[in-house]
Parts: sequence; structure tokens; C-alpha cells
Amino acid sequence: MARRIDEPTPGLLLVDKPAGWTSHDVVARSRRILNTRKVGHAGTLDPMATGLLVLAVGRATRLLTYVTGHDKSYDATIRLGSSTITDDAEGEVTSATDASAVSNDALAVAIAALTGDMSQVPSSVSAIKVNGERSYARVRAGEEVALAARPVTVSRFEVTEVRRSESVIDVDATIHVSSGTYIRALARDLGAALGVGGHLTALRRTRIGRFDLASASTVDSLAALADSGADIPLISLDEAAKAALPALDLTEQEARDLSFGKPLRERVDELATPEHDDDFTHDAAAVAPDGRVIAVVRRVKGAARPVIVFAPAGSGA
Repeated sequence: MARRIDEPTPGLLLVDKPAGWTSHDVVARSRRILNTRKVGHAGTLDPMATGLLVLAVGRATRLLTYVTGHDKSYDATIRLGSSTITDDAEGEVTSATDASAVSNDALAVAIAALTGDMSQVPSSVSAIKVNGERSYARVRAGEEVALAARPVTVSRFEVTEVRRSESVIDVDATIHVSSGTYIRALARDLGAALGVGGHLTALRRTRIGRFDLASASTVDSLAALADSGADIPLISLDEAAKAALPALDLTEQEARDLSFGKPLRERVDELATPEHDDDFTHDAAAVAPDGRVIAVVRRVKGAARPVIVFAPAGSGA
């Protein structure tokens, strides 16, 4: 049996999500493993996808918004020659076109056009809400949904292998993107640019910000650790905050003041950026001399103000 935890140790848990599981499935299983409901995730993966899912436990759930906002890396396979209603292999095929005439040069040109800063229309079968309802629910109910384009950045779109088979081409690629970018939409847009249609057939997330798949555990291995009474490999709250946010090193007095909600006016310039005014919100992890993260601070009205306080300075909690 897994160990019972009354107040869970806060931290991040890196999980290698298996194919066929929803992100909520992983969260639900992790709640049972850790014997707590205080578990959330940063960034949904579709059931078809595998790879890195960052879970937060206990008070570390307050860091999820910062983890979710980081750039992400994927290994993907795109099939050129057919389109699907979901832009991935789980949806029914809506069109098929012989892609055998698409040259490697034409493929490279199309990929180059999908690299850099751009506006992307998300896949209609997505979790984006339209008038309070998920877009995918509207599509599955037979409604046509047109989502607004959003700015995204594709910093790397590198082809690692091209496999040709009769009328289709399978393209393996390593892709680095900003938060909010849909890889399914990239597959769709690549196929559209080449005039043959395209959809995603495999996706594995390998990185979110500084968190890497190489450090992740499978669900089964976590269950085995809990059953044996061994420690679960949590990234501590302090280390998680410093990995998710830039650090602001404090003196002992500043740590004490901040832990009681007192703003630090003399440190505000360290949260500034030249392209923004004094009210720009630039969050940072405020770190006490002993390495503990006391709070998350934000530049607001001329001061570094705490927006999240984790523990009083000197408490050892």
C-alpha cells in the first residue's frame, strides 16, 4: 500500500505519460499513489501523446501557472497525404491526396515558412473554451468552430527523417515552440502549404522549460516506489520555484519582511525590463540566504510585492 500523507510534501513530480492516458488519468493515479487530492498538472497532453507531464503536489500547485508558460520541446511524426478532423491520427480522415510528388526541397521550404514568430489558428478539436464550452465538445456535437489565430513562436522545426510509402510521406521532426503552440496545427498547416494535407501521427513531449523527460518516472515505477515505502522523486518546492522563475536573492531582513507581506521598494529595479513601464508584472522567486524560496514577487506600483508567500522566514517549513 502507498504511504498515507496527511499534508503532502510540496514539490514537482515529472511523469512520463503513457499513450492512451489523458492527463487527468495521470493526475488521478498520482493522487492515489500519493494519498492526496492536492495534485495538478502543467500543460495537457492529448491521449495519443506521450512524454513529459509536470505534476505539482501540495503547495507547489501554486507554481503551475509559471511552469505552463515555459517553452516546450517535442519529437513528432507528421503524415503528409491525408487530413483528419482532429488534425491527428485519432480523428477520421477528411481528405486524401497523393503526396509522392512532394520533394525534400519543397518540404524544407514549407517548414522554413512555419518557423519563427507567426500567427497560428489552433486545432478546432482543442480544449480552448468558446462561450464557456470546450471547442472539442462543440465540434463533436457537429458544430463548426472557427478559433481566432494567436501569436506563437516555433524556434526549431528540424526534420530528422523522411519516410516515403506509396502515396504518403511520414516526416519525423524535433520541434521547439512557445507555450500555447499546437503541434497538431503545425502538421495541418504543413500539409496545407504543400497542397496534400497533413496530420500528426505521433507526439512525445521531451521538455518544458528546464524540466526534462530524462528525469521523469513512469506511473508504474512511481506506484512501485510507493508500495515499497521508498521516497517519491519530488523536486522540492524551493528547487521547483527556482527552476520555474528567475531568482531574486534576499538578505535575512528582506526575507523576514517579505514573508510578512512587506513590499521591497529598494529591489524593484531588479524586476524591471527596459521595454515596459513601472507597472509591468515581472515575477521572480524571492530566495532567502539559506536557499529557501520565501515568496513569488512581482513588480507592482514601484515595489517588489509578494503575490505568493510560501513560508515565514526562519520557519524551516
